[in-house]
Amino acid sequence: MTTPDKPPVRAWLPTMLLLAAIWGCSFLFISVGVRELHPAYLALGRVVAGALVLLIILAIKRESLPREPRIWAHTFVLGAIGSALPWTLFGYGEQRVPSLLAGIWNGITPLVVLPIAVLVFRTEKFTLQRAVGLLLGFVGMMVVLGAWQLHGGADLTGQLLCMAAACSYGVAIPYQKRFIAGSKLSGTALSAGLLLCATVQLAVVAPIVAGHAPPLPWSLSFEVVASVVALGALGSGIAFVLNLRIIRLIGASMTSMVTYVMPIFAIIVGVLVLDEHLTWYQPVGALIVLTGVAVSQGMVSAVRSGRRPKTPVEAGVAPAP
Repeated sequence: MTTPDKPPVRAWLPTMLLLAAIWGCSFLFISVGVRELHPAYLALGRVVAGALVLLIILAIKRESLPREPRIWAHTFVLGAIGSALPWTLFGYGEQRVPSLLAGIWNGITPLVVLPIAVLVFRTEKFTLQRAVGLLLGFVGMMVVLGAWQLHGGADLTGQLLCMAAACSYGVAIPYQKRFIAGSKLSGTALSAGLLLCATVQLAVVAPIVAGHAPPLPWSLSFEVVASVVALGALGSGIAFVLNLRIIRLIGASMTSMVTYVMPIFAIIVGVLVLDEHLTWYQPVGALIVLTGVAVSQGMVSAVRSGRRPKTPVEAGVAPAP
């Protein structure tokens, strides 16, 4: 989706920064939520809140949910690998590592998408440029991990859990392109269906994984309840609407730049609000990873030649974290 006329920067930049801030702050909300909630119940609260917001938006727009059984079948799979699983894994990960590290790991998603799209779903072709981008991204991942000084423990486990969450996104994106990208349904309807499926899945799985019934909302602190609502209503509801607005204004290619801004907000709020700390190699590794993402997506060569780079679906831009 591109637009023939370029709107002024002031028409879209504030919205893009707000979107990046909402998605970047999601890792802060997760960190607060897991203080009192099991990660599976935190994910359940998030999908419920997000589904309610999107259903309200559908009602206002007078749109309906998907009706085809085939779409619902694929949406059920996407609800698991694109929402329920990664959001639970990020919760487990942030019990062990700072939220800002989780935000950095979310940035590797496009690097996971490419080999999955090429080797499994056959929706992309491999090129030398993409190979260089993947290699840079792998080096960046090793730097973020501090691979030269790994000794196991909670920190390594937490980082690997966050990496697994990003990998789950990496499978969901090409799956979506392969099986439902051609649907005529609006993104709002598909996303609402996805969150409803994730709600059903987590409602069944969460009590089994947690080993106990969900806590009553009034037994939780205000900070935790507010974090759950923010994750769902903002990160999975309003942010989606903002994302669509930016796409309509400047096209999907330019909108994909939000991927590069999200980790910055995750780091800023982690340091300022939660008093988290970075070691020198973590931001350095994040820059290497984002450079690899830019190379693999053709951003660098596109800037030089003036052509349009890959769109988020084609290149695998990270979804809402």
